[in-house]
Amino acid sequence: MGANDIDPNTGTTPRFVSRGFTGRARRARSARLPPGQYDVGTGFPVLSAGPTPNTHLSRWDFTVQGQVDQVRHYSWAEFRSLPREDVEVDIHCVTSWSKFDTRWEGVSVDTLLGDVESEAEYALAFSDGGYTTNLPLADLTGGRAWVVDTYDGAPLRPEHGGPARLLVPHLYFWKSAKWVRGLVLGEVEELGFWERFGYHRYGDPWRQQRYAGD
Repeated sequence: MGANDIDPNTGTTPRFVSRGFTGRARRARSARLPPGQYDVGTGFPVLSAGPTPNTHLSRWDFTVQGQVDQVRHYSWAEFRSLPREDVEVDIHCVTSWSKFDTRWEGVSVDTLLGDVESEAEYALAFSDGGYTTNLPLADLTGGRAWVVDTYDGAPLRPEHGGPARLLVPHLYFWKSAKWVRGLVLGEVEELGFWERFGYHRYGDPWRQQRYAGD
């Protein structure tokens, strides 16, 4: 949510916008740095608007719904009992910072969808706080996406999306929804929060797909 955008939930302009929106000076590119990005180094900017959701683990669950043969619910304990993977990836924020070699741990979306029967081609990720973002289902499967709850060996902090967030490192980081609570699968693409406000519906950092029409 940008500083001048209207929150569709409240009809007001958000007042809590972190400093990461202001950007920083750019450093030299490398072969791993998409065009228009700079290496943030050891920093990890927090980009958020509005209060940070704080969901107790006893109330947390992850749901797969929509065009599925049967809705799936995972409690926190069930989610934590699933096979886990270590993931080390570069991440790229649409506000132009990139961060190399980030280390996460979580559950592959392939595992979460393992026994789901569906003809859906799209997914809408939804989160605490009302945030949503849309993705082709093919971009969440095949070892390309995870729901992660650990960053750099420690539980994921709330300001970075804890207790769990989506991780889709090949797309701009707004697609890696913080505070994720589930996926809605469907045959028709439904735009998410940022996408309805003019962000690109796909968000490939190597093609600089930041806004609709890029």
